[in-house]
Formats: sequence, C-alpha cells, structure tokens
Amino acid sequence: MTAGQLSVAFFLQMFVVLATARVVGLLARRIGQPQVVGEMVAGVLLGPSLFGLLLPALHARIFPADSMKVLYVGAQLGVGLYMFLVGLEFDTALLRRRLRRALAVSASGMVVPFILGSSLALALVQMPDLFSARATRWEAMLFLGAAMCITAFPMLARIIHERGLTGTALGTLALAAGCIDDAVAWCILAIVLASFGGGTAVAVMAIAGGVLYAATVLTLGRVLLARLGASVDRAGRVTPTHLGIVLMLFMLAGWITDAIGMHTVFGGFVLGVAMPRGRLTADLQRQLEPFAVVFLLPMFFTFSGLNTRLDMVNNAPLLGVALTVLAAACLGKGVACWAASRWSGEDNRTAMAVGTLMNARGLMELIVVNIGLQHGIIQPALFSVLVLMAIVTTLAASPVFEWVYGRHARRSGDLEAAPANP
Repeated sequence: MTAGQLSVAFFLQMFVVLATARVVGLLARRIGQPQVVGEMVAGVLLGPSLFGLLLPALHARIFPADSMKVLYVGAQLGVGLYMFLVGLEFDTALLRRRLRRALAVSASGMVVPFILGSSLALALVQMPDLFSARATRWEAMLFLGAAMCITAFPMLARIIHERGLTGTALGTLALAAGCIDDAVAWCILAIVLASFGGGTAVAVMAIAGGVLYAATVLTLGRVLLARLGASVDRAGRVTPTHLGIVLMLFMLAGWITDAIGMHTVFGGFVLGVAMPRGRLTADLQRQLEPFAVVFLLPMFFTFSGLNTRLDMVNNAPLLGVALTVLAAACLGKGVACWAASRWSGEDNRTAMAVGTLMNARGLMELIVVNIGLQHGIIQPALFSVLVLMAIVTTLAASPVFEWVYGRHARRSGDLEAAPANP
C-alpha cells in the first residue's frame, strides 16, 4: 500500500475502532462493568473471532495487512502513555502502609501462580502450535509463569476508586500487593525477552539497565523533575512548553527502556511515578488522559483483538488447555491471595475481596501476551487462550467483588454505592 492508501485506511479503521469501543463500553457500564472492560471485549469482536468470521471481505478491506504496522505504533504509544498516567496516580506511600500484609499477599500471588504456570508450560511446550520452536523449555516456563503472576493493576486501581475504597485497609492492601506482584512479573518477563534475544549476557544487561534506569529516574530524575513542578506552580498551570517537555521525556524514557531490552511501558510507568505530585500531575492527567484513554488505548485493544483467534480453540485438546489455564489462573491468584490474606489476619470477607481483585488480569495481561507474540515466544493459539483467560478473569472481577464484599459493606454502612464507571 502507498502512503496515501495507508492514510485512508487508518482514518476508516479509527472510525470503526472508536465507534465499537464506545458502544461496547457503554453496554459494559450498563451491566456493572468498567468501560475499559467493554473496550477489551470490543477489540476481540473487531478481530477474526467475530467481525472477520462473519464478514471476511469487509474485515480485510478495513484492516488490510499492510496497515497493521501503523496500528501497532499507535497501540504501543497508547499503552505506554496509559501506563505513564497510571504511574502519575501511583502512591508510593501504599508500600509503606500495611507492608507486612501486602508482602504476604503479593508473595502468595507470585509464587503459587508462577509454580502453576511454569509446571503447565512443561506440558504445553510439548504440544504443537503453542510455543515457538525457538523457545527453550525454561523460557516457556518463565514466560507462562510471569503471565500467570500478572495482576490488572490499572483495573484494580479503577475498581477500588469507583467503589470508594481508596485509602481504606482493603484498598491499600490490594493496591500495594498488586504493585509488588506486577513489578516482579515484569522483571521475570524482562529476563525472558532478553534471553530470547541473545542469551544470558543480554538478560543481565536488560535487568541491570532496567534497575539503573529506575534508580536514576526515581532519585536524580525526581530532583530535576521537582524544578519542572516548581515552574508549573509559578505559572499556575501546565503550559504548552511544560507539556512538550513532559512528552519529550516520555518518548526518551520509552526509547531507553526499549533499547536496553525492557518494554516501553516500563519506562513510561517509572517516569510517571517520579513526577512531582501537585498541579503538574493534576494538569497532566486532565490534558492527557482523555486522549490516551478515548483515542489511543482502543488501538491497543484492537491490535490485540486482530491477533486473537478464538476460533482456534475449536478442538478438545485446545479447549482443555484453555480450561486448564483458566483454572490454574484462578487457583494460583484468587485462592492463594485469599489464603494469604486470611493468614495475615484479615477477616474472610476482606480476604475474599482481595483474592477477587488480585485475580483480574485485564490490560496488563494483554500487554504481556502481546509482547510474547511479537517476540515470537508464543504462537497465535496460546495467545488466544491467554487473551480468553484475561477477559474471563477481568469480567468476573466486578460482579464477584460486589457479591463477596460490596453488598455486605453497603448494608453495614462501610461502603457507598458507586456507579460502574465515574
């Protein structure tokens, strides 16, 4: 396709993507789900699992193969910017409050699913069309273990905010545990990606580079960014110059982490955490969040959906794999975190709520499986199975949380009724 044809295809694609995301997202809100869950589902509906299956000619016309490169770039920008915004909202004080209980929950939420995922990978690596032929056994074990460890941290934060649990014992415990889980899972994933690309030395360089990047940004970077925050305070708002500086830093952070073997989202998230709180972060969220969430993020969901072939799960062996992965995910995350919460002294209702929230995979799982597919670690069949697991566990989070915690809390006056989406 020529540049002009790609441009025409892009505008039509974005019309379809945005319209579908809005409609399905609004329907999701009507049934008590966050809108972002509906947008996840919308991405799958636009892929070959439904749209491409029912109207293959029209699907190929709207989403020609040559245009996927453009959509991919937009998807990476969207998810990177979204994780930057998540970093802006992240409260490091959460890791200092209730640290002992958070460590207990996060440890169980990492160790148990990692063992289950790694053990499952030992069996799945023998099956055709799941892992790449280039993936070694230990790379398969590390990847699936990391995929099982992931918690939908942005989704978890959104549910906690919507339900009025920010600052509560439950909200603090779940957010702190989810943050620790995802940090460790990203480190494991970095090892897999680096080793898959060139051996142990590359893996060590990626981890060392990631640690150096994070340490530099969170120490020296914070000092320099404080000057930017002071400039914003003097101006009374984030000016176009301030916004330009932040976006340049975001692009630089993404390039650095991508170049050292980590993923772009890691750079964006750490930069967001380092930003000085106050008028700067408030204005950045106000200016960037609508564009990132409404326009860019649906591109990521659609790109994921275009790579998802649920029709591939069409035989007994693959259906068995899908059910086994789903069972292992729920057992390893939900049940293990519930047990750890009970062991650390939480009442049963709070422990069940923590397990429910930690079990949601959401956007973070989609990021991980997309990385695995793009780097050739997994193949489309396993990609589809893992996307299905992410959708099911995420869809279950809100209604199950409401059943085990929300309705009881409202009866006792501890929790105000909240809409499904603010």
